[in-house]
Amino acid sequence: MRIGILGLGRIGAFHAATLAGLDAVESLVVTDPVAAATASAAERFGATVVDSPQALLAAGVDGVVIAAATDAHPSLILAAVEAGVPVFCEKPVAKTVEESLTVLRAVRDSGVEVHIGYNRRFDAGCVAARKAVLADELGRLHTVRSTTLDPAPPPEAYIAVSGGIFRDCSVHDFDIVRWVTGREVAEVYAAGGNRGAAYIAAAGDVDTASAILTLDDGTLAVVSNSRHNARGYDVRLELHGMKDSIAVGLEDKLPLRSLEPGARFPAGTPHHFFMDRFADAYRAELTAFTEVVAGRTPSPCTVADAIEASWIAEACALSLAEHRPVRMDEVRHGMDEVDEG
Repeated sequence: MRIGILGLGRIGAFHAATLAGLDAVESLVVTDPVAAATASAAERFGATVVDSPQALLAAGVDGVVIAAATDAHPSLILAAVEAGVPVFCEKPVAKTVEESLTVLRAVRDSGVEVHIGYNRRFDAGCVAARKAVLADELGRLHTVRSTTLDPAPPPEAYIAVSGGIFRDCSVHDFDIVRWVTGREVAEVYAAGGNRGAAYIAAAGDVDTASAILTLDDGTLAVVSNSRHNARGYDVRLELHGMKDSIAVGLEDKLPLRSLEPGARFPAGTPHHFFMDRFADAYRAELTAFTEVVAGRTPSPCTVADAIEASWIAEACALSLAEHRPVRMDEVRHGMDEVDEG
């Protein structure tokens, strides 16, 4: 199949390399405002370079990967759907939930599949955790812990447009908690602070945050995030039930130093970046997208799925600002209208 890539920045270039290595992908068509980026893709992967998204959609592509800036996501998704081309788009759907709802209204009856990129759904450990929950291996869950700790803060320019730690970082934890447990969040309580980079506080954001999510069956999920983890990139998930407890991310590249006498764990070089930690998950995710393009499977993460994670982020941002628990029905709106409309 012929896959188009809109945007060849850090993640777009990474996706280009991954797609070029998939048996199902015969050729790539790329576009990006930076000429050096498209020239590199042409040289490395034999990609066809075009000068605009419109030209890319007219180039006979079977599917489109959107890795452009967030502001461009809605218009690019809608253009691809209007052209009848299946879409993979990196999260988020749009900068705001309201814009995301507009996209959802436009695409829900189109018959065109839209796959939003939440890569942890394709991480082998997270997949195994979901299977364990579905098979009732853990019994009734009582506690879930999801952790994302970045080795260093993003650049100041990125922070200024990120939407805040809950919308940019924690949202991955929110999505994986929903997906693995199969439950919805009923209420949140969030706290945060600033322990490092002054420009994060100046942007009205926090660099360290925690949230307690009460799920609709009473399970408590604790989400922990920070922009400062000098030892490396730390992503873990724990699930504790009445019959068993399991963990994802407890392997030799875990960026955590044990002080137990004689401990040799973890023994490997710590993960240092998300592309290192989730390289296999990204490959599995884009392989899944080729199955969507081929018409063999529906989208494994829809626009509606992505919006649900965004609602949790909105509730946590409100909870942090007002120092109180926030029920999801305080922030969640518009979905009933979409469902009925």
